[in-house]
Amino acid sequence: MRMLARIVVALVSALVLLPAGAGAQEVTLKVVSAFPENSLYVKRLETWIGRVNDEGKGVLRLNFIGGPKAVPTFEVGNAVRTGVVDVAMSTGAFYTNVFPESDALKLTRMPVAEQRTNGVFDYINRVWNQKGNMLYLARIVEHQTFHVYLNKKIDKPDLTGLKIRVTPVYRDFFTALGATVMQTAPGEVYTALERGVVDGYGWPIGGIFDLNWHEKTKYRVDPGFYDAEVSLLVNLDTWKRLTPAQRDYLTKQARALEAQNDFWKTYAQDETKRQQGAGIEVIRFEGATAQQYLEKAYEAGWAGVLKASPEHGPKMRELFSKK
Repeated sequence: MRMLARIVVALVSALVLLPAGAGAQEVTLKVVSAFPENSLYVKRLETWIGRVNDEGKGVLRLNFIGGPKAVPTFEVGNAVRTGVVDVAMSTGAFYTNVFPESDALKLTRMPVAEQRTNGVFDYINRVWNQKGNMLYLARIVEHQTFHVYLNKKIDKPDLTGLKIRVTPVYRDFFTALGATVMQTAPGEVYTALERGVVDGYGWPIGGIFDLNWHEKTKYRVDPGFYDAEVSLLVNLDTWKRLTPAQRDYLTKQARALEAQNDFWKTYAQDETKRQQGAGIEVIRFEGATAQQYLEKAYEAGWAGVLKASPEHGPKMRELFSKK
């Protein structure tokens, strides 16, 4: 009996001394998208999820719940913050209702690879952890300038008298140009254009064909401004519950997807040609007019961030504006 007791004690001690996560079971994380299911963003996300699940058996699995039909676009940020979902694909402009600093991501002036080495990425996560209870895992869309798309022709940078659909991305800029702005989720834009509720909208160079907006669009204004950002977010409590191996695996897979961002350069070129083929005319500002247009875009963008976040805005401007 004494020998048996010693064996039991030894086994219990060995189990207690096992490293954290040893023998941990596969974890399943719930994933949503702030973008419609038929968008290219979601198609690439689903391909990535498939690869994560194939290679992560026994470690980690992602369960894609869906897009705005599962969680409305502008509620995705809160769903991540509160842990209703574990992972989300969204853009900072869609969760300014959680914390206003998220809107500053559009204003970064260097690729995400550089952001990871010069302190930008670390500062983003400091703010995102503190104010959003979320981890900023990876930026999976970049090299996509924003544009004004219109149904009425203009001959100078002036949107006075025009009703323009916005998100927080370009609200301040379009307002500075004189527009009457209206915020809607992407899924509502086609109907707003069709019914004449809006005269145009802001959107990146790519993606209008995914949503059939090209059918209701006559003009695109060049040059483009800012840089579209779409990223992967993780609920911070979920992240802390993962084992080191699970965190390392998810980080590795997210970084691999981020490393494919040069895709968006080619995509922008292809979409520009495709818009031309669809009969969308270009209203192009050049020379000093173009320079003033871009300066106004960044001035208005940073003014909004600084007003909303006197605590973090100045530091974000310093970091994000490096070239």
